[in-house]
Amino acid sequence: MEKEDQEKKEGKLTLVLALATLIAAFGSSFQYGYNVSVVNSPSEFMQQFYNNTYNERTGESLDSFTLTLLWSVTVSMYPFGGFLGSLLVGLLVDKLGRKGALLFNNIFSIVPAILMGCSKVAKTYELIIASRLLVGICAGVSSNVVPMYLGELAPKNLRGALGVVPQLFITIGILVAQLFGFRDLLANEEGWPILLGLTGVPAALQLILLPFFPESPRYLLIQKKDESAAEKALQRLRGWKDVQWEIEEIRKEDEAEKAAGFVSVWKLFKMRSLRWQLISIIALMAGQQLSGVNAIYYYADEIYLSAGVKSNDVQFVTAGTGAVNVFMTIVTVFVVELWGRRLLLLLGFSTCLTACIVLTVALALQNTVTWMPYVSIVCIIGYVIGHALGPSPIPALLVTEIFLQSSRPAAYMIGGSVHWLSNFAVGLIFPFIQVGLGAYSFIIFAVICLLTTIYIFMVIPETKGKSFIEINQIFAKKNKVSDVYPEKEELQDLPPAML
Repeated sequence: MEKEDQEKKEGKLTLVLALATLIAAFGSSFQYGYNVSVVNSPSEFMQQFYNNTYNERTGESLDSFTLTLLWSVTVSMYPFGGFLGSLLVGLLVDKLGRKGALLFNNIFSIVPAILMGCSKVAKTYELIIASRLLVGICAGVSSNVVPMYLGELAPKNLRGALGVVPQLFITIGILVAQLFGFRDLLANEEGWPILLGLTGVPAALQLILLPFFPESPRYLLIQKKDESAAEKALQRLRGWKDVQWEIEEIRKEDEAEKAAGFVSVWKLFKMRSLRWQLISIIALMAGQQLSGVNAIYYYADEIYLSAGVKSNDVQFVTAGTGAVNVFMTIVTVFVVELWGRRLLLLLGFSTCLTACIVLTVALALQNTVTWMPYVSIVCIIGYVIGHALGPSPIPALLVTEIFLQSSRPAAYMIGGSVHWLSNFAVGLIFPFIQVGLGAYSFIIFAVICLLTTIYIFMVIPETKGKSFIEINQIFAKKNKVSDVYPEKEELQDLPPAML
């Protein structure tokens, strides 16, 4: 009876937990999405600025190749910065804590926001390129730390829903950048520096508000060894005094952790007991980015134009696609605890697979069948729906769930690096694939979606409603080891329920 009461209590979304989630996601994840999309709309005005600045300095104009190269570097500095940010995650979360890492990370947003806002006045396009690297570092840190922070704040029955919130704010960030990027608003000759500089606003708000909210109780108890602080944090997050049951669960996880000690990136690659967890995160993060989500957005404008959408109206249709993305991510927040992670991943990747195959056929027949361009539009919307259901939100949530405290920072560093390098590779290589393969480009993405779907079906277990230890027990069987950490004897002292 007591356990039933405990489980009922665990279901509460308290005001403190809700606000901590919103502030962490708005201050960090929102910026990630905003900066993904923000340079698309004003690109021609920014390239004109590059050309004018160069002309004022040298009296000559930039040739087409150099201008394209400069613009390509401007765009790709962001995912490259994301990769560098991912490498910082382990150090920051261990030294500063989860909340501390997010607060420190705002430096990488506020400074470049000011620099980009002043770039036109300063007549220096180099400031924009350097700033894109810095906001990329900010996104690389936040895309890993926010899911980790929220996953550790949430009770297990809300972990899935709160774990999807960062992805929801990424999609909202993309949509807001698309809306602010309308020609009549900020995507014009005067407005683009303001459009770029607005990324500092959420960071400033987070810097002011997040200090009033608790640090991760797991970090406080396991890393800082401060049981009193962990207890206070849990009491604030749960809204009641009696948190001993949860403290005990974290302590048992800590005892299991001591068997392994701190897990570095190098050690994580060598540990047999974490082999399938590591392979799974690499497969999911690579599948998420290499399945063509950025290429779909890249191709969307072209498809809309060929379907007869007027060039001035493409911005509105693109924003409509962004709105569908936000709506479907909201749906995912509500169904992730009902349907589970595994089903959403399978459903999402198979929807993307179908959309890529049909889109290839539609593009190949675009000029021979009059209604084919409309099929292409349906495919893009279908792909966006599929990606928002599983591939976009679930992988980062799973990193928190399938790794324990000591290996979680290293796992996020590896997962984040794969995520950003894959993102960088697609951005760099896709234009060349497009020239070489044309309409058949999406066959490559269809194959990646198929392989990822097969992997999920064969390997990924359902993690909904399970404690971190229980999830690791499932993987212990896959890794053919006797326990979560078989190397040491300490685990034998744990109660049978934990083993």
